[in-house]
Parts: sequence; C-alpha cells; structure tokens
Amino acid sequence: MKDRRDFLRTLALAAAPLPWLSSAVFTSERGQGTSPRWTGPTVPAGRAKRLLILGGTGFIGPHSVQAALDRGHEVTMFNRGRTNAHLFPDVEKLVGDRSDDLEALRGRRWDVVIDNHATLPRWVRQSAQLLKDAADQYIHVSTISVYAPAAYPDGAAAGSPEEDRARLAEDAPLAELPSGHDGSEDVTGQTYGPFKWMAEDEARRAFGEDRTTIVRPGLIVGPGDPTDRFTYWPARLQRGGDVLAPGSGMDSAQFIDARDLTSWIVTLAEQGMAGTFNATGPAERLSMRAFLEDAREALGSEAVLHWLPADFLSEQGVGAWGDMPVWIPGNPLTYVRIDRALAAGLTFRPLGETVRDTAEWNATRAVTELRAGITAEREAEVLRAWEGQQSNRP
Repeated sequence: MKDRRDFLRTLALAAAPLPWLSSAVFTSERGQGTSPRWTGPTVPAGRAKRLLILGGTGFIGPHSVQAALDRGHEVTMFNRGRTNAHLFPDVEKLVGDRSDDLEALRGRRWDVVIDNHATLPRWVRQSAQLLKDAADQYIHVSTISVYAPAAYPDGAAAGSPEEDRARLAEDAPLAELPSGHDGSEDVTGQTYGPFKWMAEDEARRAFGEDRTTIVRPGLIVGPGDPTDRFTYWPARLQRGGDVLAPGSGMDSAQFIDARDLTSWIVTLAEQGMAGTFNATGPAERLSMRAFLEDAREALGSEAVLHWLPADFLSEQGVGAWGDMPVWIPGNPLTYVRIDRALAAGLTFRPLGETVRDTAEWNATRAVTELRAGITAEREAEVLRAWEGQQSNRP
C-alpha cells in the first residue's frame, strides 16, 4: 500500500499545474461544432448590456458570443481576424492584437469586458489598463491551474471525508514561478499556472476588487472542444467492445460544459458580480465509475468497462490524463470546491446531454485519430496483459 500511495502522490504532484483551459481553436477541417442556445429568459428591455469580448473565435469564445446574443446583449468582438472570421457576421468586430495592437479599442465605451483567454500577464495589463475607464466590469477567465501543486494527505481515500476536507478553495496557495526564472514569457508546465494568477492580478490592479471578476474553470468540455480530452470517452464508448477504464472507479472527475460556463459568465456580467470563483462541475461529487457508466447509458452503448488498478496501469506505461483523459488519481485539482460559484448561480445541464452532444459533434468531424486517449491497439494490449496476469494467479 505504501508503494501505491507513493505512486499516486508522485503522479498528483507531477500533473499540476495543468493547462486545463485550452488556447486552441477549432478550424474548419476539424468541424465548427454546435452553437449554444440559451433557454432561459432574455434580459428585460432596457437592461441589455454592451459587452466587449476579447477573442471570441476559439473554443469557449463562440459560446460566449452566442449566449450573450441570445439573451439580448450587444456584443463587440476584438481579435486578430485570422481565425473563423466568418462567425457572427452581424456582430461588430474590431481587429487588433492582444500583444501589440490595441488601437481599435481606444475611445470606445462598454459596460463589461469579457477576457476569455489571456495566457500572459502583459496581455491583461495592457488591455485592462487601457479599458479601466471605458467599462464598469472586467471578467477574466483564468484556470484552476493557478493553485500550487498539492496532494491529498495519507489516508484520504477517494470519496472519503478526508478527501472532502482537503479540497482546494479560492484562497488556496498559488503556484510559484520556477526558482531563477529569467523573466521570459515562455509558457511551460511550470510557468502556465503562475502566469495565469499574475494575469488575474493585472485585472484587479486596473479595475479594483469591486469591479473585477475572476473565473477559474477546470476541464472545459462539450461540442467544439479541439483537445479531445473529454471527447475520447463518448467516442470510445460508442465504438463499444472491451473498454479500459482507469483505477478503481472511485477517483473524482470534474469538468464543465462550455455552454454552462459561458452562460453563467454572461449572468455574472448581467449582475455585475465581482469576486473570484472556481468554475467546474457537476454540483455534487462525480466518480469516474459514475461518469463512464452514465455516459454509456446516455449513448445506449453496450461497451464493457474493465477497471484496471492504477499501479498496474503505471507498470504498463499507461499515463493518467494523456492516455486516460479526465482521470488524475490523487490530484486535488480534480475535485476543487465550487460552493461560491453555485451560490452565484452556476448550474449544469444533465451529463447525458453533454455526452450525447459531444458524440454527435465528433461524428461530424473529418478526423481519423483523436488528440487524446490511448490508441485502440495499445488499449487491447493492456487488456490482454491484465487478463494474462489474472489467469496466472493461483
């Protein structure tokens, strides 16, 4: 048991910080995805807000724009105009560059700025300082990767009260830049998290605590996600047969549908709500077993799940996160506290809806191999190795 605990602790520490929020965009050859649709009431007449969305053409950007439009808000997009320029032809688009060209933003006025993705602190410093007198609120989408690497204490088994008490809240310690960092803007696994909380601070310096909203998502999923870090599972379950499932099934799984995240961000803009919020889901603890079994049921799949122990997978060279997406045993970043976001109105659609919509979107793409997850050949090898090990036991 000590060897297993050491393995899980080492894996947890090595996995954080992680780039949970992808900067990738989905291009025409990978499919455009489905547009989110707001099903709640639109804002009352005269209450619509003017929203400036920095970006708007990647993964969560189009969902943000559509959610705002569906609820009656006036949207302006600011980006380089190079990616998915055909989207939202009736929306005002300002062309510039977060890095070195913000001229198109000068002399304008908006109610709220939604900064969907800025990896470098300098980008946020430049935009927030320029816009601090041109908007009432700055919403910055950050990441839970800002937290310092952590591991659950010994004895904190998956699903135990000890695990729950050790969950990370918004005031948890933040990741530090590597010792001797030379001040470069190179984004690595060691600088990503620190850069993101430094970017948060730039927004606060410009707008103040009472006008700044920091949203820290975990794994963002759903139609349009180009990383395949969630899509792997609906696709694999649809294929059927014997499926390698990681661990005991009790490890936690947290993620949020991009449509739920962006609709809630629009709500924060409507309410002018400031503060810092972890933003992932679902509302209650979700185990990997419940996730995969519910996903299988939602898809009507007859796939057979084979739960292989974490230490065996380690021996086989099967890695968490990359080979087995969503799964990182023993890592507190897979089960952070979201009480504050729930109190501020964050809600979630049924898991089955996200799974089905993601599977349907994936079926429209002209791709032969997903960007995440174990290959079919390697999966079969590992399952055979496990079966052989079990048959050789006395």
